[in-house]
Amino acid sequence: MDISHNTNRSVDKGLTIGLVLLSLSIFFAGFMIAGGMKEFRSADRSVNMKGLAQKDVEADLAIWTIKHSATGNDLSTVQATIKDNGGKIRSFLRLNGLGEKDIASRRLEVTDLLAQTYRQNGATQSRYIVSEVIAIRSENVNAVDAAYQKSGDLLEQNVSLITEQNQSPVEYIFTGLNNIKPDMIAQATKSAREAAEQFAADSGARIGGIRSAYQGMFQILPRDSNNSYQERQSRYKTVRVVSTINFAITE
Repeated sequence: MDISHNTNRSVDKGLTIGLVLLSLSIFFAGFMIAGGMKEFRSADRSVNMKGLAQKDVEADLAIWTIKHSATGNDLSTVQATIKDNGGKIRSFLRLNGLGEKDIASRRLEVTDLLAQTYRQNGATQSRYIVSEVIAIRSENVNAVDAAYQKSGDLLEQNVSLITEQNQSPVEYIFTGLNNIKPDMIAQATKSAREAAEQFAADSGARIGGIRSAYQGMFQILPRDSNNSYQERQSRYKTVRVVSTINFAITE
């Protein structure tokens, strides 16, 4: 009986010690988990901010498409008229600081109205329509601009110019985008950080380093309009980029 009693006391003592150790383990484990979650949540605090950069630029390349035409029943006569008018156009360009080096391409278009299945009435009076398209491509934007403004002088020389509907004859292009990208990205990042620091100051925190960044597309817009479809019709433009930056927040 004494042996059994001692054995039971030993078992009870062992169970008590085991339960105490288990309780301590659970307590410390819970403490460590709570501390770890707190540290995780603190490290996970961040804020997304957008930074805007804008820069006004001027086109450094101009493309002017000149189209003129003549009509008649005798093809050779019409072609001679086109050749003569083409000479007048080139002389006009030279007078305004543009020359053969600025002529990117030329092409002739010939239409025989009698050869068309659905020809219009009166086609026998002006059977042939011959058009020439001259493309001017020049970095001398001022010269192209000035010549275009004076293009009415060609009408006084009986040169019939054609303007396509809803299309500007002159396109203005800015080719220096890659040169200004680095500075604009830096400006957008600075703008985003300033906004983040203001946000942090209002909430009693501090801004840490950049955790991630997303750079938006560079947009080239008319300086005085938000319609991107008119961008090439505007000599003066605005380049715009928006970057989204994720900043860490520290206590």
